[in-house]
Amino acid sequence: MRMIRFLSGCPLVFVLALTAVADEGSAIRAALERPILSPQQTLAETQKFCTARVPPLPEAKSVADWDRLAAQIRQETLARSVYRGEAAKWRDAKLGVEWLETIPGGPGYTIRKLRYEALPGLWIPALLYVPEKISGKVPVFLNVNGHDPVGKAVDYKQMRCINQAKRGIIALNPEWFNMGQFRREGFTHGRMNQLDLCGTSGLAPFYLSMKRGLDVLLSLPEADPTRVGVAGLSGGGWQTIIISALDTRVTLSNPVAGYSSFITRNTNFSDLGDSEQTPVDLATTADYSHLTALMAPRATLLTYNLNDTCCFKADHALPPLLEAARPIFRLYMKDDYLRYHVNAEPGDHNFQKENREALYQMIGRHFFAGDKAYDATEIPSADEIKTPEQLNVDVPDSNADFHTLAVDLARSLPRDPALPTQAVAPAKAWQSDRRKKLAEIVKSPTYKIEAETVGTVDEEGITTTSFQLKLDDLWTVPAVELIRTGVTPKPGVALLIADGGRAACAAKAEQLVGEGRRVVVIDPFYFGEAKLGPRDYLFALLISAVGERPLGVQAGQVAAVARWLAGKRSAGPVTLIADGPRTCVVALVAAALDEKAISVVELQGSLVSLKEVINQNRSIEQSPELFCFGLLEWFDVKQIAGLIAPRHIAAPDAEGRLPAADRTELEAFFQLLQPGR
Repeated sequence: MRMIRFLSGCPLVFVLALTAVADEGSAIRAALERPILSPQQTLAETQKFCTARVPPLPEAKSVADWDRLAAQIRQETLARSVYRGEAAKWRDAKLGVEWLETIPGGPGYTIRKLRYEALPGLWIPALLYVPEKISGKVPVFLNVNGHDPVGKAVDYKQMRCINQAKRGIIALNPEWFNMGQFRREGFTHGRMNQLDLCGTSGLAPFYLSMKRGLDVLLSLPEADPTRVGVAGLSGGGWQTIIISALDTRVTLSNPVAGYSSFITRNTNFSDLGDSEQTPVDLATTADYSHLTALMAPRATLLTYNLNDTCCFKADHALPPLLEAARPIFRLYMKDDYLRYHVNAEPGDHNFQKENREALYQMIGRHFFAGDKAYDATEIPSADEIKTPEQLNVDVPDSNADFHTLAVDLARSLPRDPALPTQAVAPAKAWQSDRRKKLAEIVKSPTYKIEAETVGTVDEEGITTTSFQLKLDDLWTVPAVELIRTGVTPKPGVALLIADGGRAACAAKAEQLVGEGRRVVVIDPFYFGEAKLGPRDYLFALLISAVGERPLGVQAGQVAAVARWLAGKRSAGPVTLIADGPRTCVVALVAAALDEKAISVVELQGSLVSLKEVINQNRSIEQSPELFCFGLLEWFDVKQIAGLIAPRHIAAPDAEGRLPAADRTELEAFFQLLQPGR
């Protein structure tokens, strides 16, 4: 094996990639491709894992009880899920609003263009539908939209805003991220998690866009603060419940086919939703059933569709929400303030006329009570629908998006990046403190293993033993042990993981077994046989939402297997070998947190910096575990590697990619911690 050493005697070694190619028909490849788990076993374990962590709705026996609990839930949810990191400063920034041209609307209203800052540097284009005749204070309405590429110009949303204005309501129609005018890569919802990696809530821009919209409406001198409504379809339904539940300025809410309980969506995969709908740690403080209950005693209309072709079908999404919220509304003796509407015609994913008229009825009941002239029938206005070009609102060319915000945040991260240089004691104290911090960030579990032998096969001079490794009755890790038949292996064991799963380890395993080594190949959570199927990143989001971290689960599994090999299997020192940028991070974290079981780490295709995830503009779909909340805030690859010192790390391709200053600093740190220093 050819090696490059940057400092003589230093155990931080950068190894060139080997060119060995496995025989496709080899016994080793066949053994690694042979199924060990039952079909969808990891998926079932993930569902059980997540469901067990969703908190139940707390019991309230009186209005006072619920008022106290509701305030606590709101405060904790905003603190843990919305205003984390830089988002707290965004929240406190002055509202920026720029009023632009007014264009003709139709009979009885005009449309005023505006843009407002959701957070400094991120302007939201919006339209304000203003009744021509306003007397005194009037209702105001925030109309949010969902995953429609036409965005704020979509016809059914225009029709809703027009009808509100013709009823004397001032209606705000803002654009949503990655829709309409915001159709650009930096606003795709899976890129909000770049902010999470930096330790700032990716949910915050979504929430602040809505909060600032309400701020704009309530800053109008004609606005009646007792009549404030929000409505939207799909992703707009999700927006509606989030802002309505957490911002008590909202007095009437109509989410349409926009959400279900975390427990419901865990078994109805169409409901799992994008990153913003399953944000980090939300389910540690509030399930969506809690958010529905938080609407009490304010007017709430839950609209679902009978044959929804997208998500949140009425038969499974609606009942658990009503079951949770009805007792709370009953405490206030406001049972009739919680209503629902199930649309059967057309019954698909829609906010068409019947659903809009259900909203108009709710508006009449609560905003125009006693007005006998009020009519909930939709006012025909199809000929007033405008084109996207007519409704375009200028925003700055430099307008921020999720990616640019993350790039800006990442420039000053991680915090306190320097490794100790002067003495052993401070270096070891740094390792101890940072190891605790890393464990806190990845929510590091310490699993115990019960091994179940699935089968042993002797073929072509290779003995392969397959295992199901049971970890705390939570996870099952498939493992294959490989040794030369009839030959005592050399001391130690090589533990292999790869982004491509066990089969991708065949060439490396064949080489090591040929050298007389004992080799164990596993699929940690999310890789190889432990993958969850199409759109499996959605379950990674769910794991983070319930307060755990996919990276912590993976690293905990790898470390547990290493301890099992070094202990119960008596295999001796463990060399952990990872192939691919994702499993290399898993390997680094596992070795950083477990000081004893893993003696050597070898990395093929490793990142040299977590900032590559942001600089390459990756999204959650591509590498879910790499977006671990707050990891880059405190750690880059250099700092994680520092926690492994003085054990050996070998990494390929680093000579040309690892900055010289980082390489020099790491080598000095490893030397500092050598035994005897």
